Amino acid sequence: MSKTLVAYFSASGVTAQVAKKLASAIGADLFEIKPQVPYTSADLDWHDSRSRSSVEMNDPNSRPAIAGTVEDPGQYDTLLIGFPVWWYKAPTIVNTFLESADFSGKTVALFCTSGSSGVEGCERALKQTYGGKYVWKNGKRFTGRESDSALSAWAKGL
Repeated sequence: MSKTLVAYFSASGVTAQVAKKLASAIGADLFEIKPQVPYTSADLDWHDSRSRSSVEMNDPNSRPAIAGTVEDPGQYDTLLIGFPVWWYKAPTIVNTFLESADFSGKTVALFCTSGSSGVEGCERALKQTYGGKYVWKNGKRFTGRESDSALSAWAKGL
């Protein structure tokens, strides 16, 4: 029997809302990718090139520490990883999560929340970084207003 983990990073709460609805709709476990040091509104000011988020996103080696780890990652066959799109990419904390446990060989699909930016650039960048370590499935962009049935249909179609 296949087991799924919905892991998510959320800066404003929109991604958290989608992730919780998704996990509930498909009966998956839920894991919040929480930064060890929470982001402040000043940290998230993308207009400020010195803000924490700007500095992290401009450094491909940035790996912000996360609070907590997934217990027994081997129990999962599929990872659905959600995040807001930052600079057309996944926030670097997603890399920290992917490197926090051995998820090798797992099926991975990304979902992002954004008003307009798609998930494709995020997928390209993560596939380039992690190559054949995962079985990649096509991701999806959500706005935060999707129904449970729409979320479930996407996940079950992977």
